[in-house]
Amino acid sequence: MVARPPNPLSHSEPWDLVASGYAEEATTIMIPFSKLALEMAEVGPTTRVLDVATGPGTLALLAAERAKSVEALDFSESMLAELRRALAERKLENVRVSVGDGQALSFADDSFDAAFSMFGLMFFPDRPKGFSELFRVLAPGGVAVVSSWAPIDESSLMTLMFGAIRAADPSRPAPQKDLLSLENAELFERELRDAGFSEVRVTAHEKEFPLTADADELWERMVKSSAPLVLMRRRMGEEQWAKQAEVARAHLHERLSGPPFPLTSKAYLGFGRKPRAT
Repeated sequence: MVARPPNPLSHSEPWDLVASGYAEEATTIMIPFSKLALEMAEVGPTTRVLDVATGPGTLALLAAERAKSVEALDFSESMLAELRRALAERKLENVRVSVGDGQALSFADDSFDAAFSMFGLMFFPDRPKGFSELFRVLAPGGVAVVSSWAPIDESSLMTLMFGAIRAADPSRPAPQKDLLSLENAELFERELRDAGFSEVRVTAHEKEFPLTADADELWERMVKSSAPLVLMRRRMGEEQWAKQAEVARAHLHERLSGPPFPLTSKAYLGFGRKPRAT
C-alpha cells in the first residue's frame, strides 16, 4: 500500500473532544449499519464478540443483548467513558471495556467467534495490520465484519454535511473518491483476502434518515459530534470560527429551503471468515 500522510482522525484527541456529542448524535446514523453487521455475522447466545474501535459502543451495546460476551476496545478514553455510562444505565454485565490499539490487540489467538470494526479500522494508519489482528484473534470458522463509508457524493446526508464544512472552510478541497481507502470496494476485498480471510465479500448498503431538525439545529448537532469540525475550530480560533460558522449555517439554510429530500447514508460492509483447520 502506498505511504500516505497520517490522517488526523487516526489519533484519539479529536475523538476525546467530541465523545459526548458523538454518543448523543452520531450513533443514530451508525445503529442501522451495526444491526446489519450483527445479522451478517449471525451473532447469537454462544458468540464471543470483539468490537474494535468501539467508540461509544454503538455495536457493542447491541451485541450485548444477543451475544455471550463482548470485548469493546478503543483508543479514546472519553469514548469509552460514554460506553461505560450506557452499560451502567442498561445494567449490561457481559461487556468488558478496555483501552487499546486495534493494530496490536492484547488478546490471545483464536479468542473470538465474531470480530467487528464499525467505521474505525478505515482510519488506521496500518490497515493491513488491523485486518491481520482481527484474523489472528478469531477462532477458526469465526467471522469479521468491517464497515467503511462509501464515497461522500453517494450519500446525500454526507454531501450536505461536508458541504457545510467546506462553506465554513473554503480552503478545504472538495471530497474526491479515495482509491487508496476502503471507499474502494476492490481494495477493501483485497485487504481482507490478504489478511487470510475466505468467503470475502464487500457489499454496499444505503440507509435513509428523516430530517428532524432545522438548519440551525442541524449545524449545532454537527458541531457537537464532528471530529473534523473540532479540528477546524481549533485551527481557526474562536473569532474566525464564529464568522465561518455563520457561513455554514447560511449554506444549510439554502440547501434545506426547498422541497424535502431524503437524507441517505451509504456504507460498505466487508465480510470475511477465518478458514477452519483442515
